[in-house]
Amino acid sequence: MAGAVSALFLLDIKGRVLVWRDYRGDVTALQAERFFTKLLDKEGDAEVHSPVVHDGAGVSYTFIQHNNVFLLTAARQNCNAASILLFLHRLVDVFKHYFEELEEESLRDNFVVVGLMDALCSAQYELLDEMMDFGYPQYTEATILSEFIKTDAYRMEVTQRPPMAVTNAVSWRSEGIRYKKNEVRYIIPLPLFTLVHFDGYVMGKLLTCVSQVFLDVVESVNILVNSNGQIVRSDIIGALKMRTFLSGMPECKLGLNDRVLLEAQGRATKGKAIDLDDIKFHQCVRLTRFENDRTISFVPPDGAFDLMTYRLTTQVKPLIWVEAQVEKHSRSRIEIMVKARSQFKERSTGTNVEIEVPVPYDATNPNIRTSMGSAAYAPERDAMVWKIKSFPGGKEYMCRAEFSLPSITSEEATPEKKTPIRVKFEIPYFTVSGIQSCILLIYHVIPLQVRYLKVIEKSGYQALPWVRYITMAGEYELRLI
Repeated sequence: MAGAVSALFLLDIKGRVLVWRDYRGDVTALQAERFFTKLLDKEGDAEVHSPVVHDGAGVSYTFIQHNNVFLLTAARQNCNAASILLFLHRLVDVFKHYFEELEEESLRDNFVVVGLMDALCSAQYELLDEMMDFGYPQYTEATILSEFIKTDAYRMEVTQRPPMAVTNAVSWRSEGIRYKKNEVRYIIPLPLFTLVHFDGYVMGKLLTCVSQVFLDVVESVNILVNSNGQIVRSDIIGALKMRTFLSGMPECKLGLNDRVLLEAQGRATKGKAIDLDDIKFHQCVRLTRFENDRTISFVPPDGAFDLMTYRLTTQVKPLIWVEAQVEKHSRSRIEIMVKARSQFKERSTGTNVEIEVPVPYDATNPNIRTSMGSAAYAPERDAMVWKIKSFPGGKEYMCRAEFSLPSITSEEATPEKKTPIRVKFEIPYFTVSGIQSCILLIYHVIPLQVRYLKVIEKSGYQALPWVRYITMAGEYELRLI
């Protein structure tokens, strides 16, 4: 016998729960969030076309999408996927029978949040209870259910719509979006930078134009350098993160310093263009247009989304150079000297720099001095952590530390771990300085540059674009031995 469904969920297009019914008590409402996260992670992969998603924690999800609503089941047992898919399609037919059309609006008009056991159930909950019992499908024919459920549901008025090709309508953006003056707070970008998306923008009321587009070019660099200063592994991952506040159905066009495009236009590309690899676009981008002329053309969703992710494989250049000298004295103490130097122009400033230097696990009595920032011994990490809040370009700072070691060491002592130095940092509005170095820790490439960002809407309003560049460290490791 096939397994039973644990819960049934109805989600909106952004993954928010509209209605859910728990049949067996072995899952929670958080399962919907986990499902949607998995779905977004697999967007663009071949596996995303499968109607079954596994979260790795013993829960499987079977789903379909109808208009702007996701219908899915969560199960811990081994269910028959074909029968569950058939049930979900029948559920759509039943909702359409009662509500005329299954959309987010019709669902919200036909359910109440039931807080008490004797509260009046809505048409939706009655339908879900009759159609599935303890996780097993029961009645799925609308004509039979009509004999049991006599609730007068609100029937949505459905008007004949012109084809999407005529209206330029898209599934990821609702029609009729309007941003008017003094109806919303305006967002002003200020030089506040954190790892959280768009936290660098603060609210204000200084602008008269509310139609705005925010674009963050965020690059994260992963690198591994051996003790001889040679690069063992280098990987640069980038993302174009957007947040839009645009009325109507705007057409956006974005131009980058893509080598293929510039060479096709007969422009010089030496030192000004990059080769993009492993490009992944949001579903709103017209891929045919990009393949033809490398133009990124799209009708953006409203709010925040990742327009594009990419990988860069061009030659890297150093940003921060870190050296460490370790000296042991008669097995009783150890001295560590760390030198960090920024190798970018003075007009740029690194922020939240954190250098983690490994120390022996049995070290005690730390004595640490720094020329800038603060440093502390972190015994739980077997490391000394040096933090510099602001690191201007062209500066060099020193950190000296002395630790005591046990005078007597067991012959069966665990061999000392060869942990590398690790560095974290952020550099807002950074441009490459071109400085070369043979011993380095932090690297960057010729940055992706936005050549233009245009917003075209048939009403002709003016949109205000904001573009920001952020470079941050990913996984940086420098081996000492």
